[in-house]
Amino acid sequence: MTDEAPDQPRATPRVRVEAGDPVSSYTVRLDDRLDGPPAGRADFLDSPVTAGERIIFHTEVSPAFAGHGLGGVLVREALADSIRHGLTVVPVCPLFARHLSKHGDEFVAAGGAYRMPVHADIALVAAAARGRG
Repeated sequence: MTDEAPDQPRATPRVRVEAGDPVSSYTVRLDDRLDGPPAGRADFLDSPVTAGERIIFHTEVSPAFAGHGLGGVLVREALADSIRHGLTVVPVCPLFARHLSKHGDEFVAAGGAYRMPVHADIALVAAAARGRG
């Protein structure tokens, strides 16, 4: 028997930004699998319309890593990164929207900024997704 909690990954999660044009991602890998595919990702685009806004629109974690809290790791790291870079988060992704609806005051108190998405944000995401195709 181990001392580890069953819902925790055995390896340390590492989050990094993988830049793309126009869609970039925060990816999470476990330190024992840094060379393999990411265990999860949160896709975003920096608004071409409003400087300093990051639209986060899709988050997924591989089913092989479900239940390890990696979605939460992605949320926390992406929001911390937005604070470090002075970006306003636009949470189109339901996971980010839920987190900010519950913890938005704490995020703002820590120096973060966010606003809820509008139709124009959804249109930007749709156009970016078509361009990826």
